[in-house]
Amino acid sequence: MRSIQSRVGITVGQLWFCSVDCFATAARKRFSLLSGGSVVEMPHQPRLSIGLVMLSKGYLTDDQLRYAMAQSQLHGEELEVVLIRLGLATERQLAAARAAQWGYPILGQDRMGQPVESDIPPALLHACSAVPLHCSVAAKRFLLGFVYRVDHSLLNSLELVTGYRAEPCFITPTEFRAQMERLTTVPDCEEVVFEDANSPVQMANMVAGFAVEVAAREANFAHCRDFVWTRLSGKRRKIDVLFRVKNAVEAGRKRNFLVPEESIRYFG
Repeated sequence: MRSIQSRVGITVGQLWFCSVDCFATAARKRFSLLSGGSVVEMPHQPRLSIGLVMLSKGYLTDDQLRYAMAQSQLHGEELEVVLIRLGLATERQLAAARAAQWGYPILGQDRMGQPVESDIPPALLHACSAVPLHCSVAAKRFLLGFVYRVDHSLLNSLELVTGYRAEPCFITPTEFRAQMERLTTVPDCEEVVFEDANSPVQMANMVAGFAVEVAAREANFAHCRDFVWTRLSGKRRKIDVLFRVKNAVEAGRKRNFLVPEESIRYFG
C-alpha cells in the first residue's frame, strides 16, 4: 500500500503500473506488437537520379556521366561508388546531390567539428548512418546528420522515446566517422544490445530485470529499423535495451557499420 500511495511504480505513456510484475505483463503485449510488425519506410522517389542531379549542378559533364554509368553496369557497382573510384566526384558533391534529392540542407563544413553529448543508442546511429551534430536542451531539438538517406523510423523513435525533435541534414561519410569519434555518451545512460532473437516473453522478463536494476520510474518503447528499443529511466540513471528482431526489414540496406564493442554491452 505504501508503494501505491506514494505512486512508486512504472509509468508508460498515460499508464501506471504499481509493480514490476504488472509492468512485465504489459510489456509482453507491447513487445508482441512491436516485434510482430515491421517498420515500413515510405519509398523515396526523387524527381532526378543522383547522376542527373550531379549533371544539373555542373559537377559532371555529359561524357563523364555516360562513362560512369557504363562502368557502373559493367562492374555491378553503384554509380556513387564508381564516381568516387574514378575521381569524378567528391564526397561533398555527392552529399549535396543527396540533399537536393531529399529536399534537406547539407551542413556547411564550418559547422562541423563541435563535440556533442548524446543519449541516442550508438547501435541505432550506426544502423541509420546518422549522428547528432548539435543539441538544444531548451528547445528539445537537435540537428541530425544523415549520410545516405533520411531514416524516418529513427526520427519517429527519437521523438517517442526522448521527446526531442530532430532536424535532418546531410553530411559526408568522412564527416560521419569523425563526428562519431567526437560524440560523448551521457554519463548516466547505458546501452544494452541483444543480438539473438528473443520471444516477447523473454524480452519482457529481461526488461523487467533491468527495471529493477535501475529502479525504473518510466519506460518508453519504439521500433526503429531492425531494433525494438526500450528506455528505462530511474532516479539516477537510464538504460536503453535494444532487441534485434527477427523479421526486420533489410531491403534497401546496402551499407553496414560496425558498432564499437567497448561502447555497449552485448548479450546472447
